[in-house]
Amino acid sequence: MKTELIKPEPLSPEMLQKMNAYWRAANYLSVGQLYLRDNPLLKEPLKLAHVKNMLLGHWGTTPGQNFIYTHLNRIINRYDLDMIYVSGPGHGGPAVVAGTYLEGTYSEVYPAISQDTDGLKRLFTQFSYPGGISSHASPQTPGSIHEGGELGYSLSHSFGAVLDNPDLIVACVVGDGEAETGPLATAWHSNKFLNPVTDGTVLPILHLNGYKISNPTVLARISHEELEQLFIGYGWTPYFVEGAEPEAMHWAMAAALDKAIEQIRQIKQDAVSQEKLTRPRWPMIILRSPKGWTGPKEVDGYKIEGNFRAHQIPLAVSAAAPPEHLQLLESWMKSYKPEELFDENGRLNPELAELAPKGDRRMGANPHANGGQLLRELRMPDFKKYAVPIPVRGTGGEGDTYVSGRFLRDVIRENHDKRNFRIFGPDETVSNRLDVVFEATDRQWLGPVDEHDEFLSSSGGVMEMLSEHQCEGWLEGYLLTGRHGLFNCYEAFIHIIDSMFNQHAKWLKTTREIPWRRNIASLNILLTSTVWRQDHNGFTHQDPGFIDHVVNKKADIVRVYLPPDANCLLSVTDHCLRSCHYVNVIVAGKHPAPQWLTIDEAIEHCTRGIGMWDWASNDQDCEPDVVMACSGDVPTLETLAAVTILREHLPELKIRVINVVDLFKLEKNTEHAHGLCDKDFDELFTTGKPVIFAFHGYPWLVHRLTYNRANNANIHVRGYKEEGTITTSFDMTVLNEMDRFHLVMDVIDRLPQTGSKGVHLKQQLMDKLTEHKQFIRSNGKDMPEILDWKWTDRTGS
Repeated sequence: MKTELIKPEPLSPEMLQKMNAYWRAANYLSVGQLYLRDNPLLKEPLKLAHVKNMLLGHWGTTPGQNFIYTHLNRIINRYDLDMIYVSGPGHGGPAVVAGTYLEGTYSEVYPAISQDTDGLKRLFTQFSYPGGISSHASPQTPGSIHEGGELGYSLSHSFGAVLDNPDLIVACVVGDGEAETGPLATAWHSNKFLNPVTDGTVLPILHLNGYKISNPTVLARISHEELEQLFIGYGWTPYFVEGAEPEAMHWAMAAALDKAIEQIRQIKQDAVSQEKLTRPRWPMIILRSPKGWTGPKEVDGYKIEGNFRAHQIPLAVSAAAPPEHLQLLESWMKSYKPEELFDENGRLNPELAELAPKGDRRMGANPHANGGQLLRELRMPDFKKYAVPIPVRGTGGEGDTYVSGRFLRDVIRENHDKRNFRIFGPDETVSNRLDVVFEATDRQWLGPVDEHDEFLSSSGGVMEMLSEHQCEGWLEGYLLTGRHGLFNCYEAFIHIIDSMFNQHAKWLKTTREIPWRRNIASLNILLTSTVWRQDHNGFTHQDPGFIDHVVNKKADIVRVYLPPDANCLLSVTDHCLRSCHYVNVIVAGKHPAPQWLTIDEAIEHCTRGIGMWDWASNDQDCEPDVVMACSGDVPTLETLAAVTILREHLPELKIRVINVVDLFKLEKNTEHAHGLCDKDFDELFTTGKPVIFAFHGYPWLVHRLTYNRANNANIHVRGYKEEGTITTSFDMTVLNEMDRFHLVMDVIDRLPQTGSKGVHLKQQLMDKLTEHKQFIRSNGKDMPEILDWKWTDRTGS
């Protein structure tokens, strides 16, 4: 397939003149943000006192993005488009701030940044300035749904934004440096999942300006033919706009955008009439323009425009810099002819202001870019209907996630007509035992479908691609534009999106502090296929450390839940899906496992987040000798098994069993809203008794959360300590010394009153561990007493 190279087609002379002036105004505002703190319209000769003491920011990508924003305004007006703008290149903040200021949105949300000389001065001064705004398209920037600080996520966010938004177009500017990241390179394949009838459109604009910080970019240095073939191979129809001469570039960009919008409209129109939907070739634009376009050509003998030296601050202006730099800055800014752009009061001239779209059609004011404005509550079935009956404690379950899958299936059904809930995952929905959701929906897929394929259709509520980056990015874009969702993933490989989680958590934290930003639905992450049940995959699939990473974030943003059974998982899932503006991490097992609490008990327990299990304890009439604490499904099983051993062999011991669902209950209430005050914590864990804590993850996380508690010195945590292999489920706990036998020996070691009976029991357990090792090596499975173990209460029934 041969793509069309767009040739210049004339705009009207008047429109061309106005658009070029609008672009000049945006460039002038951008340079002002980088350099000035006074004299914003250069009404007096520029002095060092007018220049910021610290010059921070990035110029290289900015003029190209100003060019794009100006042209997008034109097509929004011409075609009455519902469009938002995603700025992918790093630190392109001056352009987005300039664009939203010129269209009026910025002053509406920040009245102090008024559209006059004083407002311009504040606009310039605040940029990359203490107490001001950052150099990328941060949450403080109207119209932004994407930080733009860390590179790689713009395109996946954009695709998530248009899912179930059939009228929305996301113009996604992809920087050529950003295009070298793994997440972005993979995101081009998102076009294989977009339904032209029920979803909106992503219009990628690959901005090739040739350089990163100090290196050429890969895509800018391959041949035109190779670049064209690359994107044809990805399934796109690329249109090229290339050059440096403004008039010709305006014509070419206008023609390319007109062609792209006409093609998008034709694709959508054709899709409605198709009996069987086929994947279209969506348009994209490849814009090749100089880095630092319209800036200084040369400084101190070094090439600037069209070179990596334009990337950040291209011109040093300070008392220590050559004095001619100040004059060069003044000449640069005056080259945009601000006197032709702004009136005496610093307001954009009316004939230019009219080029901006009006009302919500402005990209900075579009409600999709402040998704909380569009957020609607999910219709939620009663999760209690899905409860597992508990005739006897420890009843065998069919798999906790399988039970919650039935609940999620009906969440999809309840919200089918609203199309505002999706499940995302890297080809693991079946593996994670959520496949029952396919009774209500399919995977969305626009490629060919083989007769033996399952659960594939052009319109489905499950999004799967074997890229954790894409699944996370799609979901974030979906949430940021006002919808709800769940991401399910293998526990060990959620680390792939550590950095994406970082960026989203920072977005949530920052937007809480911005009055005009509305809360969005929580990012819900379900981790399963956990460390303790990776029998066949082994050491590479064993890592529970994501929760350690999550705990680093601000307390008002993150939540971590470790439900011990299916009924608790139902309660936690319902709570998380109803919540807003958090990151909720749920860790749950998928394999058949004992069930401990009735649904009413589970609701009460999960509401508290932590509690004594009286039915497993025998200290009701006195102080306990030992506290047996647990958090997570396997640690709960091993703790209760240890309790039965202690009760059988050391019946005089008084044991208190505590289960923790909400991990942040361990932290002080002064540090986290869910934390316990010292009094409540001490009542549970005592102030001087040994606490043997079996934990799902790395032991030191519990120590970190409880380091300042009165009984901290007596809290002894057993968890995953980086020992693993392909082995039996129980042997995983043995390798990490979190099994029932080690837990009992830990109690004996810390309770000298167990005396001779304790010594003999410890010897028996050490012998049992030897027997266990020999048995699994000979039989390839755990001993019958492990596989067939049942909970018995303290009366022996």
